Amino acid sequence: MALFLGIDGGGTGCRAVVAGATGPVLGRGTGGPANITSDPVAARASILAAAMQAVAAAGGADLGRIHAGLGLAGANAAGHDALDLPFARARIVTDAQTAVMGALGAGDGIVAAIGTGSVFAAQRGGVFRQIGGKGLVLGDEGSGAWLGRRLLAQVLRAADGFLAATPLVQAVLAEMGGEAGVISFAARATPADFAALAPRIIESGDPLAQTLLADGAREVAAALDLLDHDQTRQVVFLGGLGGIYAGLLAPEWQAVDPQGTALDGALMLARGLG
Repeated sequence: MALFLGIDGGGTGCRAVVAGATGPVLGRGTGGPANITSDPVAARASILAAAMQAVAAAGGADLGRIHAGLGLAGANAAGHDALDLPFARARIVTDAQTAVMGALGAGDGIVAAIGTGSVFAAQRGGVFRQIGGKGLVLGDEGSGAWLGRRLLAQVLRAADGFLAATPLVQAVLAEMGGEAGVISFAARATPADFAALAPRIIESGDPLAQTLLADGAREVAAALDLLDHDQTRQVVFLGGLGGIYAGLLAPEWQAVDPQGTALDGALMLARGLG
C-alpha cells in the first residue's frame, strides 16, 4: 500500500501523520522545532524524527518510497531546497498554507492564524495568497509577540514622559527593575518571550492595554480587508489569539469553524503528489 506523510513543522515543534491514499491516519509522530530558516539542520532532524515515529506506528516502511507534504515555518524564505529529505517525492510549503488547506479543504475562504506570530491567507479557486508571516522583526502584526514588544516600547515612552504612567506601565517597570531592566529584557528576548507578555494585555482593563488591543485589531482587520475580494466578511480564526480577535472584530467579521487542522492540510498536500 502506498503511504503518504503529512508534516506540520513550526518554531516550537513538529508533528507528523501517515496514511494511505484514502482512509484514516495510520500513524503519528512528533519532533522538535522545525523552522527551516532559523535552524535548518535541527529542523531536518526534527522532521525525520517525527516522520520515522509516524511510519513506525503505521507498521514501518522505507522513507524513500513515501510521498510527503510538508508545511514548515520559514518556508517563505530562500534555502529550503538544501534540506535533502529522503522521501520519494516531497513538496514544501509554508505552515500557513497547510493550515489554510486544512481549515478550508478544497473550498474558498480566508484564514487568520494569530499566536506568537501572525499570518493571513486566502484560498480562492485553488489559488493560495498569503499576507504576513514574515517574523517579528519585519511584521507579525497583531500577534502575541507584536503586542508584547509594543507594550515594552510604550512603557519606556511613558517612563520618558511621552505617555501617562498607567497602572500597567508602573507594574511592568516595577517587575522588570525599571527602564534598565526593560531594555535588558528586550535585548535578549525571543518572539516567545515578548509573546509571554500578551496575556497581561488581554486580561487587563488598563487604558494602555486597551489601546494596544485596538491597534492589533486594526492591523488584523486591514489584512482581512485586503484578502476579502468577494466581500464575504467571513474568516477562520486560528491560533492562541484567534478567539480574542474574533471577539474584537465581531460582528463586522463572522468567525467560521475550521474543517480540519494544519496536519490535515499537509496530508492533503502529500496525497496530491501520488
